[in-house]
Amino acid sequence: MRRFRFCEELGTGWDRIISSCEALYLPAPKAVEYEGAGGSVRISLLAYVPYRSMSLRDRVMACYWHACICFTNGEAMTNKSLRCRFGEGGPSSSTVSKLLATAVGDGLIKPVDPETAPRYMRYVPAWA
Repeated sequence: MRRFRFCEELGTGWDRIISSCEALYLPAPKAVEYEGAGGSVRISLLAYVPYRSMSLRDRVMACYWHACICFTNGEAMTNKSLRCRFGEGGPSSSTVSKLLATAVGDGLIKPVDPETAPRYMRYVPAWA
């Protein structure tokens, strides 16, 4: 499989999946773990869905994975970067602020400096 470049052992597969989903403005991939099947996991890649048609859970997961990709690139997620992630015709700044507040409330992301003004707020994954 490595010779045909279908797989590799560097551990960059998940990063490439998320980056590709963001480049095409796709919803975040869904991962479902099966307990009875020896710890197997099914990953589902979804077709394009406009922001307004996405469920709140899909929006929050897209926010989380965007924060992860920004963090691995040595950056922090901002309101502007998240709006760009959803593409043209995406959410407004105030809508993204509410989404960020939901993701922080769910414990998926955290502010880099909680004392900064909301306009300059930057976020990283909660595990960072």
